[in-house]
Amino acid sequence: MRAHPRMSVRLRTTLAATAVVAVALGIASAVLAGVLADSLADSATAEAERRAALTAELLTVAPPPAPAAEPRLVVAPDVVVQPAQPGAPAPATPSFGRTERFAVASRPVVTADGAMLVQARASLHPAADALETLRSVLLPGVPALLLLVAALTWIAVGRALVPVSAIRRELADITATDLHRRVPVPHTRDEVRLLAETTNRTLDRLEQAVGRHRRFVADAAHELRSPLAVLRTRLEIAPPQPLAAEALADVDRIQRLTTDLLLLARLDAGEPPEHVEVDLGQVAAEEAARGRPRTDVRVDLRIDAGIVVRGSAEQLGRLVANLVDNAVRHAAGVVTVGLRERDGDAVLEVEDDGPGIPADRHEAVFDRFARLDEARARDAGGSGLGLAIARDIAVHHGGSLAVVGGPPGAVLQALIPTR
Repeated sequence: MRAHPRMSVRLRTTLAATAVVAVALGIASAVLAGVLADSLADSATAEAERRAALTAELLTVAPPPAPAAEPRLVVAPDVVVQPAQPGAPAPATPSFGRTERFAVASRPVVTADGAMLVQARASLHPAADALETLRSVLLPGVPALLLLVAALTWIAVGRALVPVSAIRRELADITATDLHRRVPVPHTRDEVRLLAETTNRTLDRLEQAVGRHRRFVADAAHELRSPLAVLRTRLEIAPPQPLAAEALADVDRIQRLTTDLLLLARLDAGEPPEHVEVDLGQVAAEEAARGRPRTDVRVDLRIDAGIVVRGSAEQLGRLVANLVDNAVRHAAGVVTVGLRERDGDAVLEVEDDGPGIPADRHEAVFDRFARLDEARARDAGGSGLGLAIARDIAVHHGGSLAVVGGPPGAVLQALIPTR
């Protein structure tokens, strides 16, 4: 079962980039709006001061008449002249109201008629209109820009991660039987290329180590065959006695273990199986009918005729033999061997009426040298390689082997393609 991250690197990078740009745009928009507002307000204030100064200069040069009954004189629409009050402060600083949006400037002037106060104002409506226009541009523009940034980041990161996905897929497909494969190295000169090259160097070292291990196992098993054969011959021609019989049984077990190790070494080496037509029904019937130490167990056959697969007859016979041997060792009295065709696969099922295999051990029983506690008590001579070899043979032929039933009892099912 593959474990998928809650949030991919691509999504996290896109969100992070979008968030950073959003914060930057938010700050930039606020600063822009504040600077523009201050600049427009300063411009309005400067305009009001200019009008006040110009009016004061005119009054100084040619003071207008100021009737006593009319204390205020409107010189222009935005300029008012009125007598200065005693103790009046310096010109007022620009002020901004919420009802009247004006910048106001005041300037005292001394004329022939006495001290006068010139008040001028400049409208802030242009500044408000400019800010409103800015907001109308930023409100839809910032989200659109963020969407564009997110889309571009998503595409860019996706393209950058394409080599990583290719490396991951290749590594996921590499098993102990095809360590010669290597991950693709991208043409770019970046960290992804370094990752691919490092991974390939690691696979080189792993292939060499596994190769040395396989050669050692194969050589050791091969070298053991000759002395074991000589020892077996000597024990067989020796005078009958209990000790010799026990030694002969031990030699037989070692020979079987040696043969198993040699077969595993060939399977691990990835040697391609023979591609000849094999009548799997005939092979299954012959192996099921072979004599076994437990004569109290009956082997029933439910084999459909005419099921032909392509592969090695010797290895497929070994697969059937290992499954039947395992079932006979654990059966209470009956073992059933079934063979049928389904959806282009030959379905081989071996069922026994024994105690069965616990659900949490359905995969563990296929580990090498793995045996259940019950199996150790019943059969001290088992090596724990039978089911492991059977699964390797099934996989080697493009099929599978799994526990599909029990307890009580156990049902092991092998699927071998017929095409």
